[in-house]
Amino acid sequence: MKLESFLLEILVCPQCRAALTEGGTEDHPELVCTGSDCGLAYPVRDGIPVLLVDEARRPA
Repeated sequence: MKLESFLLEILVCPQCRAALTEGGTEDHPELVCTGSDCGLAYPVRDGIPVLLVDEARRPA
């Protein structure tokens, strides 16, 4: 799954306001926070990013 580049330019992590990058696998796409202290991974379901802190996966 590939998000439009303009979306990645405007979307930020709701927790720390850092930029997001695409990550995860093709079956389980995610948007990953680039913040060094945060690093949350937000799921993308049916092509829609779920930017809820409660839904995010914590870094390992």
